[in-house]
Amino acid sequence: MFAIPGKNPVTITPAAERQISRLMAGKQSVGLRIGLKKGGCAGMEYTMELAAEAEKADEVVEQGDARVLIAPMAQMFLFGTEIDYESGLLESGFKFRNPNVTDTCGCGESIRFEPIEGTRAQES
Repeated sequence: MFAIPGKNPVTITPAAERQISRLMAGKQSVGLRIGLKKGGCAGMEYTMELAAEAEKADEVVEQGDARVLIAPMAQMFLFGTEIDYESGLLESGFKFRNPNVTDTCGCGESIRFEPIEGTRAQES
């Protein structure tokens, strides 16, 4: 939908590739769908779910045995994002390094993007 020829909209680190592959195999899914929804202190939150099938408008990124499906409404906000998986003593999970994010909340769970030109309401 918003593709740049010859360039994947997101990159997947080897650690994320391994984890996505494990999750897909465990649930027999076709991929990990990522998206965005309104919520959190900063205004937006990432969403992730294992998908039983790809939707027609999903952007599909494949790497090894891992497949990421990008929901249509999130595609323009995720260009250039690196998806990583970090495993630590107290916390493990996917990390999104998104160059389009302009602000995050204190806990790092929600994000904000600059409004797209022409979408901000005119102030009188």
